[in-house]
Amino acid sequence: MAEDRRIRRTRRALGAALVELVLERGFTALTVEDITERADVARATFYAHFRDKEDLFARVTSDLLEELGERLRPTIADSAVGFTGKPLLEMLRHAWDERDLYRIVLRGEGDGKPLQMFVDTCAQATAGEFKARAERNDVTPRIDSELLARVWVGEQVAVLRWWAEHETPPMPAEEVVRMLLDLALHGRYWASGFSTPAPSP
Repeated sequence: MAEDRRIRRTRRALGAALVELVLERGFTALTVEDITERADVARATFYAHFRDKEDLFARVTSDLLEELGERLRPTIADSAVGFTGKPLLEMLRHAWDERDLYRIVLRGEGDGKPLQMFVDTCAQATAGEFKARAERNDVTPRIDSELLARVWVGEQVAVLRWWAEHETPPMPAEEVVRMLLDLALHGRYWASGFSTPAPSP
């Protein structure tokens, strides 16, 4: 038990050091020695847990996604029929709580690999939920579920990055969710201020 706590403490210290240093200098300029010095951890201890700084960044991103998944799980059940906005609201809150880490992931630090991991994981989970929702409600999607999930997640990633880059919330999270739900329901043409086009004859 004590060993497990020590391991978790060490990994947290290394992860926190990585995030701080990437924000200060960028990922490319960092060395393992920079990270271990900031975390006050021996280099040998670092290599006992991670192959290199890329491996550490991947683990930090994986932990972020796991935590996000745990926070989203209770909101998914409420979305069985349609879009409630609750998962997106929880994502915004999570991004605010962990905004330094979101910043470096969503900026594409680390050759974009953590960002790709974030997008792929979210898209896979979203596509699965879209398919399950269609089956539960006996409807046939008009757009391929995989493509629809990528579009939806792409919009969310753009909003999350904008959200995390601010030092104070740019607007209430509930307002952002309301606007995005309106966009999902009515489309970009309507959101841009135009009247809904007449149906084709």
